[in-house]
Amino acid sequence: MGGHEREGTCGVTTQPAAGGPVTAIRALVVDDEPHITDLIKTVLTYEGWSVHTADRGQSALGEFRSFKPDIVVLDVMLPDMSGFEVLERARQEGFLTPVLFLTARDSTEDRVQGLTLGGDDYVTKPFSLDEVVARLNALLRRAGIARGASDHLLQVADLVLDDDSREVRRDGELIELTKTEFELLRFLMVNTRRVMSKAQILDRVWHYDFGGQANIVELYIGYLRKKIDRGREPLIHTVRGVGYVLRSDQSGDV
Repeated sequence: MGGHEREGTCGVTTQPAAGGPVTAIRALVVDDEPHITDLIKTVLTYEGWSVHTADRGQSALGEFRSFKPDIVVLDVMLPDMSGFEVLERARQEGFLTPVLFLTARDSTEDRVQGLTLGGDDYVTKPFSLDEVVARLNALLRRAGIARGASDHLLQVADLVLDDDSREVRRDGELIELTKTEFELLRFLMVNTRRVMSKAQILDRVWHYDFGGQANIVELYIGYLRKKIDRGREPLIHTVRGVGYVLRSDQSGDV
């Protein structure tokens, strides 16, 4: 893998496009319900985005100024001011960032007000995470903000995963993986150096659809180790009582 590399979110590296380094999409998620911000942050981080969260309008405006997000998920009902007011102030300060409103209110008046103030789309609670991700990607495309094809290339040490071709190589050697093995490895690579619990892995890789086999995670971790780590420096590590982590000790990932 030639050329300069950048360090992506969570310590994983991606190769740059010919025009220069590729940076992760910066997303700001604003909601005063922690379980909602945690859910959206988890799924966007899994997509390789850099995600900040805020639970107040004032802190959200601070994130606009310091983090300079590429895209924003903004709840309408916030404790200190409405999401509409947050957007209005952000627009007055010159931020043209695409905004997806997230709210329990589904009246036509709310939709019109949000769009009039410069909002770009609207999702009502309860919502589908897949729909949120799809709408965010559509807004990014409309705004001309897109990840380069090389942003789908994940690398940790000599392990490389190509999200487009669905190929995995270690030290240049092609490794055949099943669909589930690929998704498990991708989840671990995106979260490089982060210890992921069995519950997190089940939720993201299996969506809890695992046929009641409580040991399914251990089983597939074993499959991956045989294909990825056998005869090489171990990359997949067990943290007893917590879960699993993918890291390269020799490359300084700890």
